[in-house]
Amino acid sequence: MNVIQLSSLDHYFAEFITRIEGRPCGGLWIAAALASAVSCRGSVCLELSGVSDCRIDPFLPESGPLQVPELEYWLELLAGCATVGTPGEYTPLVLDAAGRLYLHRSWDYERRVAEGILARSALLTDDADGFAAALDRYFPLAGDEADLQREAAQAALSRRFTVISGGPGTGKTSTVARILALLIELADGASPVILLAAPTGKAAMRLKQSISQSVELMSLSETVRSAMPLEVATVHRLLGVIPGQSGFRHNCSNNLPCDVLVVDEASMIDLPLMARLLEALGADTRIILLGDRDQLASVEAGAVMSDICAGSSHATIATDGRPAIIQLTKSYRFSDQSGIGRLSCLINSGDGMGALELLKSGIYSDVCWRCLPSEGTFAESFKVAAREGFAAYAHADSPAAALEELEHFRVLAPHREGRHGVVALNRLVESAMLTFRSVGSGDNPLLPVMITGNNYDLGLYNGDTGVLTDAGAEEGQAVYFPASDKVLRQFSALRLPPHETAFALTVHKTQGSEFDKVLLILPDQLSDVLSRELLYTAVTRARKRVEIWGDEDVFCRAVERCIERRSGLVDRLWKGVQS
Repeated sequence: MNVIQLSSLDHYFAEFITRIEGRPCGGLWIAAALASAVSCRGSVCLELSGVSDCRIDPFLPESGPLQVPELEYWLELLAGCATVGTPGEYTPLVLDAAGRLYLHRSWDYERRVAEGILARSALLTDDADGFAAALDRYFPLAGDEADLQREAAQAALSRRFTVISGGPGTGKTSTVARILALLIELADGASPVILLAAPTGKAAMRLKQSISQSVELMSLSETVRSAMPLEVATVHRLLGVIPGQSGFRHNCSNNLPCDVLVVDEASMIDLPLMARLLEALGADTRIILLGDRDQLASVEAGAVMSDICAGSSHATIATDGRPAIIQLTKSYRFSDQSGIGRLSCLINSGDGMGALELLKSGIYSDVCWRCLPSEGTFAESFKVAAREGFAAYAHADSPAAALEELEHFRVLAPHREGRHGVVALNRLVESAMLTFRSVGSGDNPLLPVMITGNNYDLGLYNGDTGVLTDAGAEEGQAVYFPASDKVLRQFSALRLPPHETAFALTVHKTQGSEFDKVLLILPDQLSDVLSRELLYTAVTRARKRVEIWGDEDVFCRAVERCIERRSGLVDRLWKGVQS
C-alpha cells in the first residue's frame, strides 16, 4: 500500500483553501492537502481515483490516518466549491474532466507546455525528395537497415519540434551536429542563428565538447564550418536570470533571437522551466530536444521528457500535428559483449533478478556485484576501495591533471544523508586520502568540489566541478575550474557560491556526466528514492566499469519500482485533449 505523508505545508495550504472557501468541507480540505503533497513529490496533478487505496498520514500523527470520500461523491462535492474551477477558470484549484486536480499554477504550466509543443509539431513539408541529396551526404544509406539517425534528421528538417532520445553512446550529439550542418547548408548563405543549451554547467560543457569533436570529424565546407555553433549556455543563463525575481529577461514579450535551439539532457528540465523556455522562443524557431527518456526525471515537478515520449511506440511519429519522437537504439559505445549495456537493458525492463544474476555471474568483466559490508566493517572496506579508485587523483601534480583524473573514477549513491549517503562517504574518502599525504604525495592534496548554487557574475553554475588547493600562505585557498581549450579558471575559495565535496555524488547530481569507472553504494533499506530510473541512470554513467555494493533484496525491489509522476501532458499531446 502506498503511503502519503502530509507535511506542515500541506496542512496549512488545506487550511488556507477551506478558509477562503468560507465553509467547513472535509472533502475539500483533504483534496487540497493531497494536491499540495503530490506536487511536492514531483507530480503535476492529483488523480482522485488513484488515492482510494493509499494510506494518508496526517501532519499531526495523533490524528490517525485520513479517509477520502467515495469518488463520485468527492467529484460532485469539489465541483460545487468556489475554490475549485474547471480548466480555464482562475481558481486556486483546477479539476479537469478526467478527475485530475491541479494547483492552478501547475495546470497553467502544463497547458503552456502542451500548446508550445503542438504549435510547432505541424509538418512544414512532406516533400522528403527536396532534401534527399543533402541527407545522402550527411546520412548515407547502408543496406536495407533502417537508419534512425537519418530519420531523426528528416524529422528535424520537416518540423519545428523534434525529440531525439537514446541511451549513452547512441550518437545523439553526433546526429544533431550533422543536422545543424544540414540546416546551415540548406539555408543557402543565410546562416540561421543557432543556440545550444543544457540544464547544468557540466552538461553544457559536455555538449560543447561533443559538438566540437563531431565538427572536427565531419567533412564540411569552410562556410558551413564557420557557421557551426560551438558555445553552449545553461538554460537559465540563456533565458537571462533577473536577480531577485522569478522571471527571465527572455519571455513571451521578448523572444530569444534564434532560428534553431538545441537542448541536451532534456530529461532534467522540469515543467515550469520548459514552459518558460517554449514561451521565450518565436513561433518559427526550430527546437531539437536531446536526452534519454529512461533516465531520472527532473528534481522539480513533472517528467516532461518522459511524457513527451510516452505516446511514441515506434521509432518515429510522423502524424501531422503531433511531436516527432525518434528513439535511437543502436549503441556505438556498448557492444553485445558489454556487461554495462546488458545490465542497463535488464534494469530498464524491470528484471531485477536477471540484473542481479548478471552482476554476480562474473561473465562480464565490466560489471561487478558486492554484498554491502556490515555496519562494523563498511568504513574500512570502503576506504580500501576509495584509495584504489582515487589513487591516480591523489598523485596528480596539478589542478589540470586532477580534473582529468576525476573523470576516470567516481563514487555514486542514491542519498545525500545517512550512513551510506554522500556526506558520510565523502568524509570517509577524505580520511582515506590521508594515507597518500603521509607517504609524501603532497602536504596539501587537491579537494574536488561541486557548485550547488548559481553565481552569474562569476560564471559558476550548479553542477560545475573544480579542485581546491592552497595557492600559498598569502593568497589563501584557490579553486580551479575547467574552461575551453584546457584553460583553467582560478577563483579565491572565499568567492565561491555554495559548494560541497565531490569525491562522492548523488546519482541525481551526475546526470549529464560520465566516468570511466563508477562505484555505486546502495543503502541497506528500500526508500522512496530508489527506483528503476535511478539505477539505470547510475549504471549508464560508467563508460568502462561499474561496481555495485548493496543488499540483494533492496536491489531487486528497486529495479521493479518505477517513478510515477502524474500529469495530463500525455493526454494533451497524444489524445488531443484540450483543457
